[in-house]
Amino acid sequence: MKQTFIAILCATFFLTSGCLTTGEKKPRLCMFIGVDISGSFAKSAYFEDSLDFLAHYIYSHLNGLGELEKPQTLFVSSIGGASADEPKTFYPIQTFQNKSVEDIRSRLAEIFPRQKVNRFTDYNAFFEQVALHIKNKNLLLRPVSIVMLSDGIPDISNKDATPFESLAVKPLETLSRNVTLRLLYTDAVVATRWQTEVKRKRVKVWTQDAEVMRTWKDPDIFLPETPLKSQERFFAWLKDNVNFGVRARVVN
Repeated sequence: MKQTFIAILCATFFLTSGCLTTGEKKPRLCMFIGVDISGSFAKSAYFEDSLDFLAHYIYSHLNGLGELEKPQTLFVSSIGGASADEPKTFYPIQTFQNKSVEDIRSRLAEIFPRQKVNRFTDYNAFFEQVALHIKNKNLLLRPVSIVMLSDGIPDISNKDATPFESLAVKPLETLSRNVTLRLLYTDAVVATRWQTEVKRKRVKVWTQDAEVMRTWKDPDIFLPETPLKSQERFFAWLKDNVNFGVRARVVN
């Protein structure tokens, strides 16, 4: 009788443990990262720092460090090309999984060589490819985070609108109710124009200046000789300055 009772307890324990494991939340976030390798950004003083930051950012998200949300899927691509509307390769999440920060940084250097710059910074083509990937991968209605490392200056223009009014985020509007566009390494003037001139209804826009972005390496934020998983100040800085929860703003 006693042995039967113990067996029941053991079975209950294993069943309960299994339920807790299978009941864990599955990642839902779709993350897209675009890197501007046009001459204006790739030759700037911020380009190498942006790739250093991105290596830490990708690693932290993939491993859920600092309570960052793990993405279900991740694609990394360049913004623009040698000609307008040129499709670019989207590197999938497997390119960066199970790699160290240093390995990710080396891979980024291979994907985005500073010596090979693009002529155009075509944000619209990038947005269209993001929308196409979401539809083809059946990722509709999931939260979407689009992170762009760029000075934010578009090469797109027409006679009826300013270059910033010509930026078309419309392909992103119907993908999900939660689409956030983050422009990092810009400046205050360009950032304001992205906030006030880019026409949108649902898409949320967050910008961060290059001078702020470069402070992530400051020794009082990123502590020397401290493992990344223990960088609490860095993750606090990240939440306040990059992953900030911005509200939607309608711009007509």
